[in-house]
Amino acid sequence: MSLTSTRSRIRRPVAFAAVLSTVLLIAACGNNNDKTDDKGSTASGDGPVIYVVGGKADDPFWSKVKRGADDAGKVVEAAGGKVVWLGPKDYDNLGPDAAKLIDTALSQGADGVVGPDWVPEAEDASFKKVVDGGTPLVIYNAGGIEAADSLGALNYYGSDEATAGKAGGEFFGDDGESNVLCVNTLPGASNTEARCQGIADGIAESGGKSTQLPLPSSKFGDPTAVSQAIKAALLQDDSIDGVVTISTADANAAASAIEQAGVKDKVKLGTFDMDDTQLSRIKSGDQLFSIDQQPYLQGFLAVSMLYGYIEWGLELPTKPTLTGPAVISADNVDTAIAGAKAGVR
Repeated sequence: MSLTSTRSRIRRPVAFAAVLSTVLLIAACGNNNDKTDDKGSTASGDGPVIYVVGGKADDPFWSKVKRGADDAGKVVEAAGGKVVWLGPKDYDNLGPDAAKLIDTALSQGADGVVGPDWVPEAEDASFKKVVDGGTPLVIYNAGGIEAADSLGALNYYGSDEATAGKAGGEFFGDDGESNVLCVNTLPGASNTEARCQGIADGIAESGGKSTQLPLPSSKFGDPTAVSQAIKAALLQDDSIDGVVTISTADANAAASAIEQAGVKDKVKLGTFDMDDTQLSRIKSGDQLFSIDQQPYLQGFLAVSMLYGYIEWGLELPTKPTLTGPAVISADNVDTAIAGAKAGVR
């Protein structure tokens, strides 16, 4: 999916989500649902049990994904089923830990599984067990439609990370930056690697370049360690005029590093994902952009559509179903702030 403008908001998925929510709610309320659960799932009634593998529930990004899944889960619960969230304790051993969560979902008799394909070499064997056992699978957030097709999943819901990265790289280039540092605190994960590669591809179109600063995953969310690493890179190479991070937590550390290095007047900051702090910095002119993949929609659409498939065989012809990217800049930050106040962005 190409962007007609990297500065525009994505509106169609929001409208679709509202329509889908209404349709499913009406259907659920009018459905006695005499479906028999032949897997022994522990739902409150006879509806399906859907397991969602995601990030830490207290992670600012994943809390929005979880809210979307929880809101979609209200329809599932109305039909006598439930949605169960499974997340890791930390991100130190992301791929193997995610595989264990997928295995847990299957062993608990899941009627459907939603999961991100963060580290294919660690997770795919577990995902294939889900599909081979006849349990419907949806891939979301990471992996893209390629992973979904390879694994036999129904669809992919989320952002195309390479496209998102390219949009960010082009934005840097259009703004005049030529040497961007992509800070990756989850190196080896398919989505973060694609983001940094996309940044490089996007800025290359204007003659610029981007290099990756990979940091151990144990540093993810460690503001002091991330800030010091970025500061050291900036002081070592004074030609760097842009920094982009893979998460909002790292963006805060990057903002601190830029200020500590004394280069705030020449180094522009961008990040994937967004929160109130990023929006405030964009509004004040202290940050160039945030790339929003609309995480609420990832959880909401993945659960809603999997539920519709399990109950009624509903599928969408749109594959993949993309929830982003939407580049939030000074041009559209006020609208994004309104969405954040509503708790969905």
